[in-house]
Amino acid sequence: MGERKVINKYLPPDFDPSLVPRSRRPKDGLVSVRMMLPFSIQCSTCSTFMYRGRKFNSKKENMQGPNGKYLGIQRFRFYIKCTACSRPITFLTDPKNADYEMESGATRNYELAKDKQVTEESFEKEMEEEAKEDPLRGLENRVLASQREMQEMDNLEAIKAMNMRHLQLMASKGGGGIGSEAEAIMATRETKLHLQQDQQQPQDEEEVNENGLTEQEETLVRSIQFGKRKESIRRLDEEDERNLEELRKQQAMMFEKQQSEPKISKPTKQPTIPVIKVKRKRVVQTPPPSVKKQKEEDTPSSGLGGLLGGYGSDSD
Repeated sequence: MGERKVINKYLPPDFDPSLVPRSRRPKDGLVSVRMMLPFSIQCSTCSTFMYRGRKFNSKKENMQGPNGKYLGIQRFRFYIKCTACSRPITFLTDPKNADYEMESGATRNYELAKDKQVTEESFEKEMEEEAKEDPLRGLENRVLASQREMQEMDNLEAIKAMNMRHLQLMASKGGGGIGSEAEAIMATRETKLHLQQDQQQPQDEEEVNENGLTEQEETLVRSIQFGKRKESIRRLDEEDERNLEELRKQQAMMFEKQQSEPKISKPTKQPTIPVIKVKRKRVVQTPPPSVKKQKEEDTPSSGLGGLLGGYGSDSD
């Protein structure tokens, strides 16, 4: 497998390149292409749906005729077959809308460009009908359109002014890779400024200097420091090396002094042994059984018998 993907191949000395057969193009100009459907379609014969991403072995050819190219971009036609009834289906590339266009054999389920075009046309028709029916509504629409256009023009002028400031700063720094294009832009800018100065301008507008900036903008640009750093990195000289060497010596002496000093041992605390107190149980002495029986005999019995026994007999 080592010689399968080599760059240099051996050519014998008796090799004749004219004897190598050349590949011939197909007569019909069709090229086999393995591709996937770019959109979902439905067959016009059997109504079978084929969804986006379905793989086909298609045939490709260049589209001929006046619509074969759009702004110099070649359009292509693809041929596929229905998966159920084998009906040929063709679709084209659409570089104008960056999409594909269904040609024959099936219908596309949803077309974004067509939907956008239909909505725009319906919106324009509604605006025209409203302007015809209600003149005030038409006047409002025209005023809103003019305000929108003025806002877009102001934004464009702001972008142009910002670009001119960048070009002027780069030119003042020594070019910076601008070249003749920057000089041409600066020249056109100066001519426009001269023409604007000749024309009448309202008094409430601020004056613009020769660079196309107001006084406030000029001070702001001058206050900005481009390409400058506050801290500069310099190389160490001999004096700096001497100072560093002295600092190292002082640190070494301090370390040796600390090592030479006797270390004061701190008194170590002896661990205290915890004292455990044991509580002794109280012993209760029980009397012997003979004493217990004697006490029971001495005590009078409770109840009526005890009362009668306490009295003496008639003979006493």
